[in-house]
Order: sequence, then structure tokens, then C-alpha cells
Amino acid sequence: MWKFLIFFTLNSIIYANISNKEIANMFILGFNGDNLSKTKLCGSGIGGVIIFKKSPTGKPYKNFYDAKSLKRLTNNLKKCIDKPLIAVDQEGGLVQRIKFSHKYPKASTVAKKGLRFAQKTYETMASELHSLGVNLNFAPVADLAINPNNQVIVKYGRSYGNLNSVVAYDSVFINAMHKYSVATTLKHFPGHGSSLGDTHKGFVDVTKLWKPIELQPYYKLAKYTDAIMVAHIYNKILDANYPASLSKSVITNKLRGDIGFGGVVITDDLQMGAIKSHYTLKQTIRLAINAGDDILLFANQLSPKSSITIDKLVKITRELLEQGAIKESSIKRANVRINRLKNRLY
Repeated sequence: MWKFLIFFTLNSIIYANISNKEIANMFILGFNGDNLSKTKLCGSGIGGVIIFKKSPTGKPYKNFYDAKSLKRLTNNLKKCIDKPLIAVDQEGGLVQRIKFSHKYPKASTVAKKGLRFAQKTYETMASELHSLGVNLNFAPVADLAINPNNQVIVKYGRSYGNLNSVVAYDSVFINAMHKYSVATTLKHFPGHGSSLGDTHKGFVDVTKLWKPIELQPYYKLAKYTDAIMVAHIYNKILDANYPASLSKSVITNKLRGDIGFGGVVITDDLQMGAIKSHYTLKQTIRLAINAGDDILLFANQLSPKSSITIDKLVKITRELLEQGAIKESSIKRANVRINRLKNRLY
């Protein structure tokens, strides 16, 4: 009995070293509406949010409807959350969440018009994002246009083309964002340009299609970007058991070890079919943290009834910590990298 009490007390002391705010700092969430008092985000310690104009439910808008409403939202977010990362997907072309005064061309079009055009385009984009209070862009795309039948990158012109083009135009994109204090996110590690399937819909195996050259943009650009987003693609060459976003072999060994990336690692949206259809929420959190992800992204672009709250995510992560399924050191290391990024932005 005494041994049990001593063990329980020591465990309580150990896990008390991790605060709920440190756990919450590892999550970026989407949320519905623009009334923050209804979201439970304020004061939660959450790392950040991802915002959308388009609503998945058919409503007129999800978080904002014009520049004024977006600026009001980002101002309110910064008042109620400590140093929030406020993220959007703003690549240009099909993937741009902000379309007010400018509609930005897709990557393949930019690559045809040259680096000077790219610089002007992306500095305009960065200036607009900064003026609206956005400080994290889930871009640029570092995928190579390897497979002409690719349904998620090549089909929509989201790649700049071959390795040299991707490195050159991604560099211009990153420099433009940094000029206006907007953090960048290279995606989708370890390479999505060779795939056939769409991870939004389900499991995508790229083992027979993927090529090692798809890692080269990351070797060349890792020291310049703030963050790297990991895809949900499954590649038996890199990990025979798990998709990249949940793989220690891919993230800790390859991205951290071989490539030497020291910035923030972010998962792609963990509510995509490739993950949600195969893992429970608790399994997903456990695998992602143990793999070495710093920020776990839940975009909440589904029905509001299935939205995941920060309270639920913190509760599950706390349970995993107390069960010894994840390590305190993983949360501490993630917070160091996340806070380093935040301190550069604020």
C-alpha cells in the first residue's frame, strides 16, 4: 500500500511539471464563427488557429467575410490568446483563403513568368497577410511535379516544377514572407508530387512512385523556413508501419537527423481521411507526439457537431502523459521550438 502511494505521489509530481498550457501550445485548431467567447480558445494556452472564409456547412462564411472582419478577428485573437500563431493556406491559385484586393496566380503560372514577377507577387501577398494580422502561412509548396497524373499537386499547378525551379521560387516566396514578418511552412514532406491519391479522402501509398529526389528541396531550404508540414502519405521505403505524419523514422530520423531541420514540424490536418479512417483520436495524438511533431493541426473543416475542442485535446494528451504513453521531454522540446518561433513574430 505504501509503495503504491509513494509511486502515485511521485507520478503526480512528475506530470505536474507539464502545464495544460504547454500541452495546448502544441495544437493549432480551426473553429466555427467569429465570436471567440463561444470557442473556449481564450486563455487556453492554445498554440494557434487556422482560419477560413469558406464554411464547410453552407453558411455565408466560417471565420471572416471581408478584410475588415478578418482584421477585427485577428486583433481579437491576439487579445485573448498569448502570442497566437494565426495561420492560413495562402499559396496562390486554387489554394488561397484570402481573396480581397488580389487574386494570386498558381505556382506553375508564376514559374513561367520569372523570378522578378514572383518577387513582386509574393511581396504583395506577404504585405497583405501582415496588414490583416496573419503571421503564419502554410506555404510554399516544395513538392516536385514528378507525376503528371498527380491529383492534388500537379493537377492544380501547385508545384513550380523540377528541383531547380522549386528551390528558386520557394526561396523567393520565403524571403518575401519574412520581409513582412510572416512565417513560412514548406510542404508536404517527404514529397507529395509523385502520388496518385488524395490524403484528404483516404490512405495513399506512394511506395512505388516516390523518388528520393523529392527530399532535395528540404535539404536545400530547411535552414531558411520556419516550419515544415508533414504529409499523411505512406511510404514503405521510409517507414513500413506508419504514414509520414505519424512516423518517428520520417520526422525524428530523416527530417531532424539526416536533414538537420531545427524548426517547427507541423502535421497536415489530422482530420483527413488518411488518418481519421485508420486511427482513433487518442492513437493519433500519441503517435504524432512520439514521432516528433511539434504542432498537431486539426482544421475542424467538418460538421460543427464533430469539431474537436482544445479542452478535449489537452485532456487526452494529459491522460497519455500520465499513462507513460508519451514523454514529458517531447512536450518540453516542442514548446521550446514553438516559443522560439512565436518570439520571432511578436
